[in-house]
Amino acid sequence: MEISTQETQFKGSDGQALDAFLAYPKDQEKHPGVIVIHEIWGLNDQIRGVAKRIAGEGFVTVAPQLFTRYKHVLTERNIESAMRRIWSIPPSKRNDQETIKKAMEGMTENERKVVELLFSQRQKLQETMVKDLLACKDFLNSFERVKKDVLGVTGFCMGGGLAFQLATIWPFKATVVFYGSNPTPLESIANISGELMCLYAGEDEGINAGIPIAVEALLKHKKSFEIKVYKGAQHAFFNETRPSYNEEAAKDAWERLKSFFKRHLV
Repeated sequence: MEISTQETQFKGSDGQALDAFLAYPKDQEKHPGVIVIHEIWGLNDQIRGVAKRIAGEGFVTVAPQLFTRYKHVLTERNIESAMRRIWSIPPSKRNDQETIKKAMEGMTENERKVVELLFSQRQKLQETMVKDLLACKDFLNSFERVKKDVLGVTGFCMGGGLAFQLATIWPFKATVVFYGSNPTPLESIANISGELMCLYAGEDEGINAGIPIAVEALLKHKKSFEIKVYKGAQHAFFNETRPSYNEEAAKDAWERLKSFFKRHLV
């Protein structure tokens, strides 16, 4: 299906203009809408590509740049540099504030600013991003080419966790989580009203530690969900620009995502 694309802006939770990428079928019909939430790298060409692929299947997609407020610090280059430092820390220690603080001593000023925002101030950033995503939902829902309230959301890594969180706040009809963390508090899973699919990498210890309690909560609250764990795949297996890309897992996940949205966004 042929699509049109455009760089656009929407009003964030406080009225500030936030950047976004919009893609939609060229026909004049109304289509379901899907929010595509980026990884820790921000809105880049890889995420734009995902938004375009989903749009080509008959959806209106919007991929917000959740780092617009911090665009002079949270550039892809700065994030890449800072994350190399973080990856030198054992996975079990990456959420330990004292370990992070010690690692920051040897960082450049820009690297420290990135780590402060993404790790030291993560809860505050998370709250802001959730509010901005709800504003993005309103923007998408009001777009003239979208079937009102027929919305889905998907996200990757950081964006996967945000997608999971959003599903507990607003009644998205379909949510696809790629290797994302559980919503907080976990009991908010009780609020999910739409369909849920979670796709995980087999070799992703930090994220996968949360799968059993998520499943327990989903079963407890009688939610409709699907889970797939790709044996041997690593975190970020869907991102073709990263060393962890796994073609077999990515192709299967893509087919699952397409089928899931086409079944539930009607």
